[in-house]
Amino acid sequence: MQAPTTVPSEANQAAGSAPQKVKRARDPRLDFFRGVGMLIILLAHIPNNGWALWIPARFGFSDATEMFVFQSGMASAIAFGSTFDRSGALALIARVAQRIWQIFWAHIVVFIVVAAIMVVAGTRYDGVTYVDSLNLVPFMEDPGNLLVGLLTLTYVPNYFDILPMYIVILALMPVMIFASKIQRFLPFALMTALWLATQFGFTGLPAEPWSDRPWFFNPFGWQLLFFTGFFLMRGSLPAPGFDRRLMALAIAVVILTVPFAWVRFHDAHPAFQMAATTLFPLTDKTDFGLLRFVHFMALCYIAVHLVGKKGFRLRGPAVRVLTVVGQQSLAVFITGIVIAQPIGIALDHAGRTTSAEAVGNLIGFGVLVGTAYLVRWFKSSPWKS
Repeated sequence: MQAPTTVPSEANQAAGSAPQKVKRARDPRLDFFRGVGMLIILLAHIPNNGWALWIPARFGFSDATEMFVFQSGMASAIAFGSTFDRSGALALIARVAQRIWQIFWAHIVVFIVVAAIMVVAGTRYDGVTYVDSLNLVPFMEDPGNLLVGLLTLTYVPNYFDILPMYIVILALMPVMIFASKIQRFLPFALMTALWLATQFGFTGLPAEPWSDRPWFFNPFGWQLLFFTGFFLMRGSLPAPGFDRRLMALAIAVVILTVPFAWVRFHDAHPAFQMAATTLFPLTDKTDFGLLRFVHFMALCYIAVHLVGKKGFRLRGPAVRVLTVVGQQSLAVFITGIVIAQPIGIALDHAGRTTSAEAVGNLIGFGVLVGTAYLVRWFKSSPWKS
């Protein structure tokens, strides 16, 4: 039988003391799947990584970016939504602003560090410079003007585009929370309107001063997924319980997607390639096409129910490690973006054999796990003990 957690003792009641609040337990599913997503994101960012051929993105329309954005929305509901409930609008705005400030400077530091690594690395085996491989030559040729663009987010090279997207979506959060207080369904109308405006090309943000190329991740499209996770965690959207018909539908969506997403089907049957080209507006990653949303929610439904109610099937040392990785996801994500390039450079020099790729990827996993535990240790403020 579960013991009560919030009932004060008679002595405390007699003394007039307030009952002690028990901190809300973290959902193990959220942290576990965030940890899995961090490993997948690393694999996807190591250049020419053979292991990346087997990540979920190769078999469906959605990928680890959807995991990152959706789970960030859920985590934000816990962190920022509770701030609003507890302390009001001003505290919410202040906390969101603080987080945006942190992520902005993390973005700047990641760019500078990765650019420096590319400069030091020199030239690739095929004669292409590593600077050119990330399309950083324009910055090296005109650092003064593009530094201004970097600081104003009008210069956003493709490799460095997730954190700027996250910054804009976070800035929308107070608007959505205030809207939910005005009318329950108003934020969903705003989410849908922004997403539709993106699909029709009204919300693109400039990624470089010399062209009309937009940000690779349009935040006004991706906010639909972020706030879906946000309001699911807030309880404004009801989470669907287990239903055999829904599970069958979700599995069917995932399976039927494979021929239109897996390149081997495209090579073997050109009709699938033609169909994938036709479907592109619905699978576009920049504006977050509708089929990406449908595919991810199907995967999410399957995964959530596979691990059982409240994640009771998530047991064992590997789960515990991945949970710690998920709890420190921002620090782990930044580390993964930085180390992915040195791992790729090392593989270029070592030769991309099966064993070399295994060693490189496993070392990368080890660095991410070590980062998570180190950050957790620092956050515990051991020097205060």
